[in-house]
Amino acid sequence: MNAMIIRKSPSLRYSDVTPKQIYLSRRGFLAAGSVVLASPFTALADTKLTPASKSPLSTDEKITPLELATHYNNYYEFGTGKEDPGKNAPGKLERVRPWTVSVEGEISKPRTLDLDEVMKIAPLEERIYRHRCVERWSMVFPWIGFPLSALLKQFEPTGKAKYVAFQSYHDSKTELGSFAAGIDFPYVEGLRMDEAMHPLTLLVVGMYGETLPDQNGAPLRLAVPWKYGYKSIKSIVKIKFVEKEPPTTWNRAASNEYGFYSNVNPEVDHPRWSQAKERRLPDLLPRNTIKFNGYGDQVASLYTGMDLRKNH
Repeated sequence: MNAMIIRKSPSLRYSDVTPKQIYLSRRGFLAAGSVVLASPFTALADTKLTPASKSPLSTDEKITPLELATHYNNYYEFGTGKEDPGKNAPGKLERVRPWTVSVEGEISKPRTLDLDEVMKIAPLEERIYRHRCVERWSMVFPWIGFPLSALLKQFEPTGKAKYVAFQSYHDSKTELGSFAAGIDFPYVEGLRMDEAMHPLTLLVVGMYGETLPDQNGAPLRLAVPWKYGYKSIKSIVKIKFVEKEPPTTWNRAASNEYGFYSNVNPEVDHPRWSQAKERRLPDLLPRNTIKFNGYGDQVASLYTGMDLRKNH
């Protein structure tokens, strides 16, 4: 996608651009991680993202159709059915402005960032990643973002920082409550420090060439492609560097079913079903599950000497 030469308004920032589902009369372009905004008086369409490059870490597998990727997924804050987020989420997160992310814990430079600051951390890349759900289905998404490590390094973690904990946005007035969803909110997740700093761990701001839809975790989420999907936390508002393994939502709900590491592993079954097979949607034919979701060459060394059945 070629960049357009358009007038930049100094009074506007990334977080000021009205998302397309609210007003379809303005358009923002992000190029190479920097903000290029259309004039507010120009009648343009939607919010596009132009990554600086396509990452060599991308898979060459067929991309999942956009309609399926945005209307069949898990996001319990907006319903427990696969179609619920696509029906219930649009418009709910776009109105949360300013969106800020608090970064704290075992670091030298704690602070709170807004979206504008996050977008300036590193150039955007497109990365086509496999996504494997613990429920035995998988998809292939063209994410747009940058390595999470580029953000985390800004805060100078201390020697005590062994893990990184994440927390999602939750509003009980517009989203499902814990009782109705069957899990505790706000949603929390965590990674070991070397997992969080791994080049494959992506801080995602867009997909399919546009900013993230609400149902897919707008405006900031993770993509950790060698782990089951629930590890890729959505709508992040807090990051905390900690010394001890942090609690995670699904492990807290059912520790025998959802381990902290949650690496894709056909050799470790879920207590209620085998993980040996998966279905790459929209194809319904089963295929063999690949350990680490096919990213073993890059990440297997992180777990050298570990019992991956015990540390599932």
